[in-house]
Amino acid sequence: MQIDIIAPGRVKERYLRDAIDEYSKRLSRYCKLNIIEVADEKTPEHASEGVERQIKAKEGERIAKHVRDNAYVIALAIDGKQLSSEQLAAKINDLGLRGTSHIQLVIGGSIGLDDAILRRADFKLSFSKMTFPHQLMRVILLEQIYRAYKINAGEPYHK
Repeated sequence: MQIDIIAPGRVKERYLRDAIDEYSKRLSRYCKLNIIEVADEKTPEHASEGVERQIKAKEGERIAKHVRDNAYVIALAIDGKQLSSEQLAAKINDLGLRGTSHIQLVIGGSIGLDDAILRRADFKLSFSKMTFPHQLMRVILLEQIYRAYKINAGEPYHK
């Protein structure tokens, strides 16, 4: 299975990069992982809705260049469906059984995802009604993907 994580911006904090590297290494025995970083836009303080829409559109265009027609696209969105770890594991397993060999998970920038990306998504996933920093979300997402593979393999991970 090929899994891509597409997200705007670079992760600057060393401790987050270390965590991303660790989960990437752990996942290498289960899937082919590719993390695609696109340029992010600076959001001015107190930006108007119009400016925010323009920023999301620019980031969305950059993300869209990497979205593949044959991939199953999962957009992380606050209004998406919340799944347990076991349900996410079952979803990944079910996609594989149905012949899906490429999953792309898309994380939005600091103000979220462009509507065009949300419309293209095959599934919208929410981790919480809370908002997380998009750099930290990469770590959380990688951990949950790793947990899903451990669950699907019947290997112990959590008690």
